[in-house]
Amino acid sequence: MEVDKILFGDCRETLKEFDGKVRTCVTSPPYYGLRDYGTATWIGGDPNCDHRRKGKQGSNCITGHKNHDTMGGVGDYIYKSVCPKCGAIRQDSQIGLEETPEEYIDNLVSVFRSVRDSLTDDGTCWVNLGDSYYNYRPGKGQSYPKQTVSKTKQDLPELCNKRGNKLEGLKEKDLIGIPWMFAFAMRADGWYLRQDIIWHKPNPMPESVRDRCTKSHEYIFLFSKNRKYYYDNEAIKEPVKQDWGTRNRTNGKYHNEGTGLQPHSGLTKSYTTKNKRSVWTVTTKPYKGAHFAVFPTDLIEPCIKAGSEEGDVVLDPFMGSGTTAVVSKSLGRHYIGCELNEDYGKLIQKRLSEKSFARLNFND
Repeated sequence: MEVDKILFGDCRETLKEFDGKVRTCVTSPPYYGLRDYGTATWIGGDPNCDHRRKGKQGSNCITGHKNHDTMGGVGDYIYKSVCPKCGAIRQDSQIGLEETPEEYIDNLVSVFRSVRDSLTDDGTCWVNLGDSYYNYRPGKGQSYPKQTVSKTKQDLPELCNKRGNKLEGLKEKDLIGIPWMFAFAMRADGWYLRQDIIWHKPNPMPESVRDRCTKSHEYIFLFSKNRKYYYDNEAIKEPVKQDWGTRNRTNGKYHNEGTGLQPHSGLTKSYTTKNKRSVWTVTTKPYKGAHFAVFPTDLIEPCIKAGSEEGDVVLDPFMGSGTTAVVSKSLGRHYIGCELNEDYGKLIQKRLSEKSFARLNFND
């Protein structure tokens, strides 16, 4: 298997090109209904039409009813909108724009089923996923920025019709529970659900809400392919704030002569490190000209360290701005990535070159 390579295209197809095994997968899929990453194409109609019309308050918005057709192969979904001006059909297979949370989860599970086939028998999968609120607005859609990687392009709003569709079982303002829907679906599909990790963000996105707390966390789920799997506990241990000392043989208690503090009775020797806890405090750090949601390097470094050894291959089926590739190379691992938007190729290459890494290999 050729490594240190990005495969461009829908990961549901490009994952089929893997002819080897990877030790761990570390990734963050597109969140449900969050944004359009600009991968749609228009078919038919007037090639000179901008496929847009003026909406309320002079904003540009795509109109038309979104539906989906199941295509051949692995059940790819092609989401469609029709331009009201020229009749062109907008097609998009990106994950995250599904009509319902259930379709979104089904598509993700399908992707990670292919990921599981690519893992070694002791392989693991680490998935970061955020949640969404249901905000039903009859007859209306929700505008959100179109994803670009260029600072010179204007981010034009796209219309997300799912907020204008009534979804069964959800009430306006409900927290959908996407991460746990995904986790339980993965478990039902055969994965071992080993742990939920809380990513605590000290600098969360501000929210203009007055009837709940500002959301400042996301989830990272650790899945394993089999009951026994590779996990390097020592590689990610944390330093202790206080060395509790050693056992006092006369009374059987543990005692630190310097502080007089006594810990719980489970210690048998002096410890300077402890098992990593399941709440990780990591600050978000933007990367100029990059991506709406750049994966923080400090967030995925423990995943790669615990889930692989030097020389192993790390997979990211949603490579985005390439953080998984950058961290993998910095830790002496190889990487394989999939990315739907080819515009990210130059960005990933730039990030790797800043670290003096070898050039990427592309599938085209």
